[in-house]
Formats: sequence, structure tokens, C-alpha cells
Amino acid sequence: MDEEIIIWDHKYGTGIGLIDIQHRQLVNLANELHRACLTKSDQVDAAFRDAMKRMVDYVRFHFDAEGKLLDAINYPDSVNHKKMHDALIKKILDASKDYSEGKKFVPNNFVRTLVDWVFSHIAFYDKQYSLFASENLRIGSLTREKLKEIEKALA
Repeated sequence: MDEEIIIWDHKYGTGIGLIDIQHRQLVNLANELHRACLTKSDQVDAAFRDAMKRMVDYVRFHFDAEGKLLDAINYPDSVNHKKMHDALIKKILDASKDYSEGKKFVPNNFVRTLVDWVFSHIAFYDKQYSLFASENLRIGSLTREKLKEIEKALA
């Protein structure tokens, strides 16, 4: 099965190389999670649990890196941005727990909700810090060299 729920598009790009690489990986993981939902019914549970674990681990890794980037560039709305990240992680963990406990849960609906949240967040909120970084590069309060140093430290 090669069905994808989302395809990377340049509109998701932040212009910050490390973050764009991580966002592309989130696209890949979202597609894996979606494909797990389409697995044969006798294998869907194991496939979904495995894909969900990888997604949770990567989302935490990515949000940590992004939070450190926001601090390093002195992004003025970093506290609120991190709160949004925390809310999504809680939502994912709660859904994972519900699934593990056998509560009524439709994995495919969850995946669509997750994808909508993540990519609307990237398209709007991540664009905000991207614009902030671009403006600071333009006026010289942030240099390309400094941004590369930050990215290297977070990689």
C-alpha cells in the first residue's frame, strides 16, 4: 500500500534547513501512521502501535529542537509556541493511551486530526517564527553563520 495522507509541499518550508528536514520526516511518519491504519485487520493493531510510538518519539524530538531554536533566536512568542507543542503531545499521548486501553477509537480519524493539526501549525505558526528569523537576518541582528551554528548544535 502506497497511499499517502499528505505530500510535502514547499508551502510548509520555513527556510531553516534543519527544521524543514524534520518537518519532512513528520510527513513521512504521518504517512506511515496512515498506512498502518490501512493494514490488514489482523495486523493493524501492531502496525498502528509501532507507527504511533515512532511518531510520538519523533514529535518530542522535533518539538525539543524547535523550542531550542526559538530560544536561540529570541523568538518573542516562544512560550505560547511551546504551549501549543505541549498540548499536541498531550493529545497524542492521551489518544495512544485510549487506544492501548481498548477505548472506542478510530485510528484513521485520529491520524487525519493529527495531520490537520501538525500541518496547519507548520503552515501558520512555524511560518511566524520563520518570518521573524528572516527579518532578523535582513536587519543583521541574526547572521546566516549564527543560524547555521544553531542548526548544527541542534542536529
